[in-house]
Amino acid sequence: MSLAASSGSVHVRAPGKINVYLGVGGRHDDGYHALATVFQAVSLYEDVIARDADDFSITVTGVEDDGSVPLDDRNLAMRAAKLLATATDHPGGVALQIRKSVPVAGGMGGGSADAAAALVACDALWGTGLSAARLHDLAARLGADVPFALHGGTAVGTGRGDQLNPALARGRFDWLLVTSDEGLSTPAVYTRLDELREEEGALADDPPLSLDVPIPVLQALRTGDAWQLADALHNDLQAAALDLRPDLAQTIERGVAAGALHGLVSGSGPTVALLCADPESAQAVQTALREDGLDPLHVHGAVPGARIIG
Repeated sequence: MSLAASSGSVHVRAPGKINVYLGVGGRHDDGYHALATVFQAVSLYEDVIARDADDFSITVTGVEDDGSVPLDDRNLAMRAAKLLATATDHPGGVALQIRKSVPVAGGMGGGSADAAAALVACDALWGTGLSAARLHDLAARLGADVPFALHGGTAVGTGRGDQLNPALARGRFDWLLVTSDEGLSTPAVYTRLDELREEEGALADDPPLSLDVPIPVLQALRTGDAWQLADALHNDLQAAALDLRPDLAQTIERGVAAGALHGLVSGSGPTVALLCADPESAQAVQTALREDGLDPLHVHGAVPGARIIG
């Protein structure tokens, strides 16, 4: 089915993200962790087309395993559409067509991008005309990454990651993404992080409710210097992800050996993000890794959030 916009439909494109920095606090009684993160939206997109319907339905293309993406209320895009309908007293439903390019369960927020795109698409399709602030509030009820997928660019996320403040980021940053056929469960990675910290005594019994992004990360983004940013990349979840998937450490090492400035696990993984000095360097590293048996994707950031495609 064509993704071109047509009468009675709205086509929205939303980007995946990488976490340039991710600090994770201790687990609180409500099961959540305080986060301090820097999101960057990159040029790998999810496409969502919304069409009027009497009920709610989803079809998905772009995935090898048809069962890897749920088509019911477990799907964030479905929940986003129903949430908007409830919030605006919309009487009908919607048929959502999703074409995925962001890896499923890859730590890049593909499901969150789908949800953000569904909110924007249904708002336009139904003519509900919600403000950006109201859409942000609804997005925050769906998950920490959804508000960022609405806005895109580069942003600092605190709280559970849903309290966003734009971050000044100059220039262009080039990344190679090495995806994996086998996903990683985000709850499993957080659980393993808690276990590792308990074993090592790494956090106090009363963890802080808020965290801060280190100044060197923000300075590197402001300068637009990839070398400076490479020195500041960090992900607290990486130790847990590598414990569950030791092969990811080898992927990072191979990328750096091929010429990447630095690499890290994106979010909860298993996607590995390799920062390169510039587009030409990224292409050279991509060629070297392909010769080494990997198939990295060359993307750049930062790019805008969910947008209607004409």
